[in-house]
Amino acid sequence: MQGVLSPGWQCGAVTDAAQDPAPFAANPALRDPAHQVSTKAPVLWMVFAVLRSLVLLAALIAVDFFDWFDIPVWVWPVYAVVAIAYVIAMPRVRYRIHRWESTDTAVYTQTGWLSRERRIAPMSRVQTVDFEQSAIGRLLGLASVTVTTASAAGPLRISEIDKPVADRLVDDLTRRTEAEAGDAT
Repeated sequence: MQGVLSPGWQCGAVTDAAQDPAPFAANPALRDPAHQVSTKAPVLWMVFAVLRSLVLLAALIAVDFFDWFDIPVWVWPVYAVVAIAYVIAMPRVRYRIHRWESTDTAVYTQTGWLSRERRIAPMSRVQTVDFEQSAIGRLLGLASVTVTTASAAGPLRISEIDKPVADRLVDDLTRRTEAEAGDAT
């Protein structure tokens, strides 16, 4: 990674080689944000996937043990296959999708694993920049940065990035927010 800041947005039109790109100039397609989350993020996501799967298993066992209702025999192998697939596949897919970028003019995030969400917060709308580290995140050296904006959609969250990167990002965003003219509304 060359640095936290990118020089600016690089937009390109979605065109066919045989077509004139001029009609598409008014509606450029955004590229993916430049930075992926930490390579350690899938480990954290896998730990939480295992914990979620174990909680569901405990609930199924309790239902079966206390005879609240009959659980068909076929549920157990289906649960095992789905839980194993979730623990293995979800972190890998999420790692490929989760991205972020900060430029002089905006903060850009892409999240999800079954569905995707892309959000852009112009620097002029940034109100607060928060740093957070969970207990497991501290063990893995990961942190999250939350950028609160004057938007009804809520804050942008850049999760599971390396702590030194998060520290630099918070410093950069804070500096740029203070330098931005306006009241972030």
